[in-house]
Amino acid sequence: MRLLPALALTRLLAPADLARADGTPADTPVMEIVTFRLIANTSDTAFLAAAHGTEVPLRAQPGFLGRSLTRSAVGLWTDHVLWFSLETATTAAKAMMAEPAFAPFMALIDGPTVTMRHDALLWQMD
Repeated sequence: MRLLPALALTRLLAPADLARADGTPADTPVMEIVTFRLIANTSDTAFLAAAHGTEVPLRAQPGFLGRSLTRSAVGLWTDHVLWFSLETATTAAKAMMAEPAFAPFMALIDGPTVTMRHDALLWQMD
């Protein structure tokens, strides 16, 4: 198993009693996976420009490790955001909802189509 370099030592030093409900350590990296559709008549170009506008405040969040946006052939988008832990992911989500730079991005997403989950990252290949 390949550990993210910055997390390797932290994982070794984490107290054994700190764990998520599923048994994984509390400091296990998590992938925030958000799927959604865009509001009608939104171009990919406009949406990606709005996404780029979120880069600075998102990178400034403690625990942020990386992000990718994907779009399926049928127009379903997925925002993949890697976080140091579930705690840093949930703290950042609250902060980003209040962040003005996220307003143009959020305005282009069809709210009722949004689903979000946080999955423990147990293995990763580069």
